[in-house]
Amino acid sequence: MKTSPTDRNDALGQATGTVAKAPALVSLKNVSKTFANGTVALRDMSLDISRGDFVSLLGPSGCGKSTALRIIAGLGDASSGSLAWPVRSPVDDKSGTGGPNQDISFVFQEPTLMPWASVFSNVYLPLRLKGLSRTAAREDVMDALQMVGLESSAGSYPRELSGGMKMRVSIARALVTKPKLLLMDEPFAALDEITRFKLNNDLLHLWEKFGWTVIFVTHSVFESVYLSNRIIVMAARPGRVVQDIAVDAPYPREEEFRTSDTYNDYCRQASQALHSAMEVSEPA
Repeated sequence: MKTSPTDRNDALGQATGTVAKAPALVSLKNVSKTFANGTVALRDMSLDISRGDFVSLLGPSGCGKSTALRIIAGLGDASSGSLAWPVRSPVDDKSGTGGPNQDISFVFQEPTLMPWASVFSNVYLPLRLKGLSRTAAREDVMDALQMVGLESSAGSYPRELSGGMKMRVSIARALVTKPKLLLMDEPFAALDEITRFKLNNDLLHLWEKFGWTVIFVTHSVFESVYLSNRIIVMAARPGRVVQDIAVDAPYPREEEFRTSDTYNDYCRQASQALHSAMEVSEPA
């Protein structure tokens, strides 16, 4: 049975007569980032990400999409503004401002695998850093590899893998810690279209199965519409939110969705929003 984003929120217990939005898992309020060289990457960016969302950050090159993702991940600090976590799990700090710690995983643009290490060892790395022995981590590592269809390649090395398989290993490494929030920075941009479509499908399947929250950076209007229940369109530098598009199309989304009128309509809407965002003048 297909489910819509509204159905997913209902399943999270957020419906009350009229459909209510799920509570924010992470909230950015007036976040700005200026680098040491004076470059203003973000200015007054405000954004709430709800639990269970699949959100794409869509915008032109240099608009601060990756910078925003790194701030959410704790890999960089905002120059001003606030980052808060209104919905907390037991591993969260008590203040609600420190983030969900080990509940976050990050997939970078490149697989960034250790070339001298096996597929198993690359996926094992986050658990090794947490102090788990190879034996204790084996089941979790193999489960993560099974999720991405690479359990039979555990003993292989990166040089023996295709580009798509390397990215699958990178995704498995992110999943092995069983995150609640998955941050993805253009992970499929360098792949051929067929491989990219296949990984899009696999990612959606895993997202639906495990109930993650995903924030996905992309330059592709088509990819953002196919994957997301929300598309956040960002203006050119300094980056800020100029449009929040709800993609109210049911899941699972399969290949016929790519040729549907609904898909084409959303692609047109996102494309127009992106074009307008590139013409937005810098705020005073």
